[in-house]
Amino acid sequence: LSAPGGVSLVVPQPNINATVAQNILLSVEYSCRGVATVEWKHVSSWGTTKIAEWKSGNYVNISTVYKDRVTTFENGSIQLLNVGMRDAGYYFITVTEEYGTNTYGTIIVNVYEIIYEDLHFVAVLFAFLAAVSAILICFMWLCNKSLHLFQKKTTHKLTASTTEEIELETIEC
Repeated sequence: LSAPGGVSLVVPQPNINATVAQNILLSVEYSCRGVATVEWKHVSSWGTTKIAEWKSGNYVNISTVYKDRVTTFENGSIQLLNVGMRDAGYYFITVTEEYGTNTYGTIIVNVYEIIYEDLHFVAVLFAFLAAVSAILICFMWLCNKSLHLFQKKTTHKLTASTTEEIELETIEC
């Protein structure tokens, strides 16, 4: 975007998606003939906040709200540390040349919370499967015990009938 006075501004990534606690870079590149003033503002449903303002090569004025969270760069970019839900919104950059020519840029930032519902589902599924397998193991153990009892009774009956046959054969002789 080039203004008549010779100020140009490039916004390579006009839309940024971030998650809570992430660091984001609001990347821009400006050029002009003279000394430029760079100003960043944040506009959201909570209102408009001035983030930072500086002249190329001079002291940077960062608002107290962003004091420990913003890093500025000579090319006009800023890095926002540890973003929260309130950081979502529109970020406007204004580059003003010393002769009064302005150029504007906008970056839209979407901030998402990490949702643990999927993790919750996995934990519940794991607990359910563990319970089902415990029940199946108990059922198998009971079946095994029943089988052993059945085999013992069958063995006793078998030994009793063979003993009677042996006794009967002995008497017949």
